[in-house]
Amino acid sequence: MDAVREEETIEDIVLRHSTRGMTLLRKHLPKDFCHRAAEEILRWDKGTILLTTGFYVAGFAETDGPVGTVMLAKALQKLGYTPVIVTDSYCEGFFDHLGMDVIYMSLQEKTEAIDGLLEELKPVGMISIERCGKNANGTYANMRGVDISPYTAPCDELFKKARYKIPTIGVGDGGNEIGMGNIPEDAAKMLDIDFCKIKTTVLVIASVSNWGAYGIIAALEEITRIPIFPEKGKTVQYIHKIVELGSVDGVSHKHTPSVDGFDLTVEQEITNSLRSKGA
Repeated sequence: MDAVREEETIEDIVLRHSTRGMTLLRKHLPKDFCHRAAEEILRWDKGTILLTTGFYVAGFAETDGPVGTVMLAKALQKLGYTPVIVTDSYCEGFFDHLGMDVIYMSLQEKTEAIDGLLEELKPVGMISIERCGKNANGTYANMRGVDISPYTAPCDELFKKARYKIPTIGVGDGGNEIGMGNIPEDAAKMLDIDFCKIKTTVLVIASVSNWGAYGIIAALEEITRIPIFPEKGKTVQYIHKIVELGSVDGVSHKHTPSVDGFDLTVEQEITNSLRSKGA
């Protein structure tokens, strides 16, 4: 059903079809968390915003994350910001063909290089969309609890170093993503997963992290009245493109144009509903 129910908020829409317990965590966040993220961004000076994404799945980057990152980066450009995407080699080629600035972090990136990156770019803010962060054991783990540390660049270190210095936003859908450290420990125990311990200024949760990014765009559009939400078909087009480049569905591990087990009809349902909330 594409039509948005009149009483539904942006936050309701991005939490449709929840299968990973994100709705259980909702009461631990502000009810308007997408709007809080949008308001936070609009407080930032018109400078460089770092966006990180890319989640390792069975030898590839999954389709969840890069799509929302690209769409949010394009929206930020229209609002006068300079987005720079930070990822690793598993997302190589996903963004370059769009003319976006991309930094590929080494899987063994040294602390000095991360410090240098922040010093060089001087970001006004940072946003993580479906990027794994370290848990209490100091490892990067997937939804099955498997340690994927050898395949995960330490992008979360950017957010650790930014704490209390640079405002940050995290978007996640399972618990192991950057920003999920905002969830109280007792609440995190309700879900059978090793939660990421990295905190962000604002946390956005969604049934699919891409949808959380779209929710932020919809909220930005609603506040600014500037038409920045992706045109119809743009997210589907980009999903097809990154699957051609090797991306996989994070649930099935197959090279199919789907995200977290949801086919493109669900993708269109969510984007159509969010689009109707904007300018």
